[in-house]
Amino acid sequence: MIEVRELTKDYGPKRVVNQLSFTAQPGMVTGIVGPSGSGKSTTIRIILGLDVPTSGTALVKGHRHATMERPMQTVGALLEPQGVPGECSAGDHLRLLARNNGIGRRRVADVLDQVELSDVAGQQIGELSLDMRQRLGIAGALLGDPGVLLLDEPMRGLDPEGMLCIRDLLQSLADEGRTVLLSSQDLKEMALTADELLIIRRGELVMQASASELIERCQRDVFVRSPRRSGLSRVLTNIGATVRVEGDGGLSVTGMDAWRIASTAAEHHIPVQELTPRSASLENFYQELTTQTAGNS
Repeated sequence: MIEVRELTKDYGPKRVVNQLSFTAQPGMVTGIVGPSGSGKSTTIRIILGLDVPTSGTALVKGHRHATMERPMQTVGALLEPQGVPGECSAGDHLRLLARNNGIGRRRVADVLDQVELSDVAGQQIGELSLDMRQRLGIAGALLGDPGVLLLDEPMRGLDPEGMLCIRDLLQSLADEGRTVLLSSQDLKEMALTADELLIIRRGELVMQASASELIERCQRDVFVRSPRRSGLSRVLTNIGATVRVEGDGGLSVTGMDAWRIASTAAEHHIPVQELTPRSASLENFYQELTTQTAGNS
């Protein structure tokens, strides 16, 4: 389990992470989502012991990363692209990484297979596509067979096939009981990848929800059309909905889902000609959440 409590990080006068608290549970993929500069990468670097917090704590399995005896076998990490010599082969890069961390060579073949790079193990890294280099980085994170994974922008540079491969891999690792924590700027992608989403703005948590809850939150209203508009409006208002008549004669209903509207109309023998849930796009919802002024946060 990853536990972040009241985490704050200042770089001089600039506060990058502000009193951030969350837990990433085993058996789940947790995604930190926020725009560039929102503190995602800094939070992951603090968890990995690469940055020192101004205040607060970040623990993995109850311990600070710096105190772990075999960190790569406990926590696998992918950060920003590293400078790996382009003339080194993919397989040799992983074998060197394994040797330097006391990991058996046989593990290299396993992780190359997991990220579907076995066929290019002998190719020089400089010859690999951006998609393949990103998957190679994820293979390096998996090398120690860790119980915890921290991946900063794991979908960066992946083509659609690569995204599907890594998405399925991450979910399978979580299904094995591992803790998987990702970061991304792309809410739509994270909604497809993560079980739990943490949306942050200016280093602060502004929303925590499952992917399904997030989609429900995006729902704006339900459009209803009925020949007994006034009667339906009165019935729905009486049980707590907010109803507004639109210019074309239809009703905009908020505070009630489509199933309950339909059930209520049926109970009162009111015919319904159209019933359409209307939602904001994830992108628009995300933009609204992450661009609010500090006074509205």
